[in-house]
Amino acid sequence: MPRAEHSTVRCGPGVLTAGAVAVAVLLGGWLVHDGAGTTGSPPPPPVAADAGARSPFPIAYAPALPPSPPTRIRIPSIKVDAPVSGLGLDAAGHLTSPPMTERNLAGWYRDGAAPGADGTAVVLGHVDNRTGPTVFHRLGLLRRGDTVEITRQDHRTAVFTVTDVRTHPKTAFPTEAVYAATGHPELRVLTCGGRFDRKAGGYDSNVVVTAHLTATR
Repeated sequence: MPRAEHSTVRCGPGVLTAGAVAVAVLLGGWLVHDGAGTTGSPPPPPVAADAGARSPFPIAYAPALPPSPPTRIRIPSIKVDAPVSGLGLDAAGHLTSPPMTERNLAGWYRDGAAPGADGTAVVLGHVDNRTGPTVFHRLGLLRRGDTVEITRQDHRTAVFTVTDVRTHPKTAFPTEAVYAATGHPELRVLTCGGRFDRKAGGYDSNVVVTAHLTATR
């Protein structure tokens, strides 16, 4: 597991051009409004003291698959279709991230579970870069019941159903909830969100999507 103090997603527009920063200040702009000038769907709710009181979402788990690295992620409801590369930890114990120059690339924490296998798989990606929105800029629009499909090297596809979407301040990132094994095949998809902090050069929060394996093919 990555070190608790460094397990947030280190992404966001610290490298955005000056013109784009003005847009990004508004809750990541593209993350919430898709850059189209419309209101779109509301962002995921902030974590509250009674977060555990949310109504349960019925899930029937599919049997776990053998481990196999992911090669592609598709999220039909937000039009994501991207290759997946492996990510590790740097010398300081930080979870690395995909190159900022790659607009349509997600990363998988390869020291964790493989998507579809027993355990909690973690996939992350950037919300934007110098040129504008990137792979997960619409991640905050996901809702419970949406699906995430991950194709693997063994040519199997793991289908996950979203059960929760939340925004967590980076100062209170729920490391255990995100990375810890639950005894079931689960998935976490992460990107940056919240407000853009000019001084820090990035967003102040992370969007965390929780999903459970419900089908394989």
